[in-house]
Amino acid sequence: MGAVVEVSGVVKRWGQTLALGGATCEVGPGVTGLLGANGAGKTSLLGLILGLDHPDEGAIRVFGIDPATAGPDVRALLGYSPEHHLLPPDVKAVDFVRHVAEVHGLPHREATNRASDVLWQVGLGEERGRPLGTMSTGQRQRVKLAQALAHDPHLVLLDEPTDGLDPMQRDAMLELIHRIGHEFGITVLLSSHLLEEVERICDAAIILNGGLVAAAGSLDELRGEGEGVAVEFDGDQPLVDATLTTIYNTGAVIRPEGRGFVITGDDRLFTTVRDAAAASGIGIRRLGRRTVSLEEVFLGVGAGSDPAQDPRLAAGRYGHLPPPPSPPGGF
Repeated sequence: MGAVVEVSGVVKRWGQTLALGGATCEVGPGVTGLLGANGAGKTSLLGLILGLDHPDEGAIRVFGIDPATAGPDVRALLGYSPEHHLLPPDVKAVDFVRHVAEVHGLPHREATNRASDVLWQVGLGEERGRPLGTMSTGQRQRVKLAQALAHDPHLVLLDEPTDGLDPMQRDAMLELIHRIGHEFGITVLLSSHLLEEVERICDAAIILNGGLVAAAGSLDELRGEGEGVAVEFDGDQPLVDATLTTIYNTGAVIRPEGRGFVITGDDRLFTTVRDAAAASGIGIRRLGRRTVSLEEVFLGVGAGSDPAQDPRLAAGRYGHLPPPPSPPGGF
């Protein structure tokens, strides 16, 4: 299956404010994370995909349809869970979800059955008769997800779906979103500022920075392989220090990372680390090519970088590793 959403050179201004300055990206099947700082253009892009707003320049296609000219047709295929909790407090959850399903064109009886079913799917079957105003934040987030699924959409847009949830509620919500994208066969576009969420459940990510798509692709493509190797030694600190000193004297660059170290150097780096450990009589718990975290990708494209000028960012890859502030004598 090809791209579900195609965004080509989209520009959107709100008065004098430039929200999107030529964004280009694609959303494929599965779960895609939409990342960016506040004001990066995430909500503006969701509004354009829904056809609620129109781009000033460029084009968007959703299942091959232009939402700017055929908004109702596009919205019939989409479910949307907004960020804000503006739910009618006196309305029962099942009535609210049924109403949204009817707005999307389902007959009353089918909408009623569908509302009950989808509330069970999101874990609110026993609570479906409660007024929305009596529900917790986590329950209201599930109601918003239920109404987005009520009409059996092909694509669901979720804007900060874990906002206000405690850790246990967040875990349950993320598990549910993962199921929707991978078991239910519904494409999910998840807007979030939490990198851990995207890295945990998403297949791909789009990173917005200053109205541009600074990086996009599958998580494997984005993270790729960083420079150097990651190593974790098994031994006493004096032996670790001796090993690192030997490696450092070959001209390698060393930086602590987690329980181990990231080491960059020449093409013989694996052999250098192995031989230094053997000479010191120390074990190696882990040794392999270093992978770049999504956090590094995000920070790399968000710290004033210009995607148009940096081919690593334009290609959706970021592998730079800064040198350490001092030699390994302090390890």
